Amino acid sequence: MQFVKKNGYGILLCLAIAVPSWFAGKAFPIIGGAVIAILAGMVITLVWKWREPVDSGIKFVSKKVLQWAVVLLGFGMDLNVVIQTGRQSLPIIVCTITVSLVVAVLLSRWMNIPGKVATLVGVGSSICGGSAIAATAPVIDADENEVAQAISVIFFFNVLAALLFPALGQLVGFDTTSGEAFGIFAGTAVNDTSSVTATAATWDSMWNLGTQTLDKAVTVKLTRTLAIIPITLVLALMRTRKERGNGEAKIQMSKIFPFFILFFIAASVITTVSVSNGIPAAVFDPLKELSKFMIVLAMAAIGLNTNIIQLVKSGGKPIAMGACCWVAITVVSLVLQFALGLM
Repeated sequence: MQFVKKNGYGILLCLAIAVPSWFAGKAFPIIGGAVIAILAGMVITLVWKWREPVDSGIKFVSKKVLQWAVVLLGFGMDLNVVIQTGRQSLPIIVCTITVSLVVAVLLSRWMNIPGKVATLVGVGSSICGGSAIAATAPVIDADENEVAQAISVIFFFNVLAALLFPALGQLVGFDTTSGEAFGIFAGTAVNDTSSVTATAATWDSMWNLGTQTLDKAVTVKLTRTLAIIPITLVLALMRTRKERGNGEAKIQMSKIFPFFILFFIAASVITTVSVSNGIPAAVFDPLKELSKFMIVLAMAAIGLNTNIIQLVKSGGKPIAMGACCWVAITVVSLVLQFALGLM
């Protein structure tokens, strides 16, 4: 009862934003419900002055619900399918992730971009957009403004990719009789799941391929999602060493270790074992949908805690970084597919 009294109003406000954003995202998949929710939250917070009763609930949603959403993502991961697809696409995935992270690190130093924003943009660009940002934010203790900046950057280049990549694929000569080659490209070069599906579905429509491209792209994208695990663990270790080096000797790894990632792995194992024993993967679809909705819900909370004016003023450098990461990932993916004979 005390929990409801403390957090109820804030949770209800987030739900009031998330529910219509969820349906709007279904209608406009190129944008996605998460982006609509965070933008709506940022606009509402400009005029919402009754903050005290809702602040606690908003913070709860932005932190805890975000972690629960990542855990539920694991139920969309059949590790057998991931391993099978990984044999073909893993070299491209590893190279694109590595290049993007290196570009992010170098540019953050050269352009003097705050470290947490740079980290979020780097992992968001290289792994899986909003899901990677959701998993990384609590590990590095990023605040709402930093998460909002990163999400905004990723959204911008997601939209560009969904609009431009089908034409680019035709220009560079991807096979139009099968969706496999362009599916690998979309799965490795586009950031967020919503834009991966939009890009792949457009290619299927252009060449009457049914769902060939979409199926391949989504599977490659799920393989990329697994990179959340080592990235968050490394970041947790780095944060521990840094804080101890700054004289914060009392810091304990147990306090910042991303335990929700262990639950993410457990969910993936449950899905894999179940599917291997004949249980249809569709059984887990409601949990996958719930995960997506919870990310939308958390983005509404983050939007409500974001100063949009400050975000616009400080957004130039992160956008430039995002552009460089995006171009680097695209070029590396194309070059490697050509070198491996996958085009």
